[in-house]
Amino acid sequence: MVNSTTMLLQQYNSYANPAAKIGRLVKKGTLIPIIKGLYETDPYIPGHYLAGIIYGPSYLSFEFALAWHDLIPEAVYTFTSATCGKKKKKIYKTPFGVFTFRDVPIAVFPYGTELHEENKYSFVIASAEKAICDQLYTYSPCSNRAELRSLLFDDLRIDETAFRNTNLDDIEELAGLYRTTNHHLLISMIKEMKRHE
Repeated sequence: MVNSTTMLLQQYNSYANPAAKIGRLVKKGTLIPIIKGLYETDPYIPGHYLAGIIYGPSYLSFEFALAWHDLIPEAVYTFTSATCGKKKKKIYKTPFGVFTFRDVPIAVFPYGTELHEENKYSFVIASAEKAICDQLYTYSPCSNRAELRSLLFDDLRIDETAFRNTNLDDIEELAGLYRTTNHHLLISMIKEMKRHE
């Protein structure tokens, strides 16, 4: 369970020195510091449970969400999340893993996410369709559809069959909100795919 310093100070306010009590619990391993002011009691907790607590508002996306939805073959060991209006990338190295946070446009931030609840924890993650769009946002503009296809299916190693099995209408709708060259090319590529179905 996640505890803040404020919660813990209140919990141990009957002690002469509550801060010293917290320090002893950390030394003992009963409390594991996540970042300044936040502690976890379970050393084996999956890191993705903590991403939204570490920095927010945010949702898990990019490579982590692509792997979660079985779109890419590699396991991802960094918990990658999307934020908005923060202007710069944030990285936190914790005992539970490395957490990165990077901006997506404010116009797209509230769409295409899913709330999951597991073991009394909840976390928000991008849908497969949103994760694809978010990931494309991190790349320099492609010059044509062929280059975009190569980026998606060769460089990113997104499984083409899995891509076709996503909701292509949702991708089109979401992609229109990003207003970038890559997303315009993505819409064009999807329209071409649909014509050849």
